[in-house]
Amino acid sequence: MSPNVIVPIVIAPLIVWRLYIRMRRNFGRQPIRPKRMWTRVAILSVLIVLFATQGLRNPLLAEWLVAGLICGVALGWAGLRFTHFEIDGSNDCYVPNPWIGLALTALLLARLLYRFMVLYPAMTHGAAGGYAAYERSPLTMAFFGLWFGYYIAYYAGLLLHHRQALTAIQSKQPS
Repeated sequence: MSPNVIVPIVIAPLIVWRLYIRMRRNFGRQPIRPKRMWTRVAILSVLIVLFATQGLRNPLLAEWLVAGLICGVALGWAGLRFTHFEIDGSNDCYVPNPWIGLALTALLLARLLYRFMVLYPAMTHGAAGGYAAYERSPLTMAFFGLWFGYYIAYYAGLLLHHRQALTAIQSKQPS
């Protein structure tokens, strides 16, 4: 088998598994885990910087990334307003709005599948710079910005709420 066939066969199950995990996080009660959330915020921030470096070669990409980030942050704060928070004992939990998370995941997946379907024929025929078209797509950069902005704002809001909840829990406990 050629590498053009092997790579999708190997990577497809990993992508499906990660999508399953992502979808599962959109439903039901979730504990707030500050270390994981801070790690995600840090990783997404680094990815934003890496994606923004494309703007050094093509300013249009940076503009679309920033536009996506602004929309993502606004959507993240809106998502926080639709999130239900629960405190039982000393545990702070949240129930995310499933529609926003599912819509973002579906939007990102649809865009990536579309781009892959457009680029795959170029890669199989050995066209030079098959991934170059992927790097030059302003709409894809906007979707990445939307996704990154949403999750950074959402996790930051969850962490702020968690800090306030911990303060409230500690003030209620007798000294």
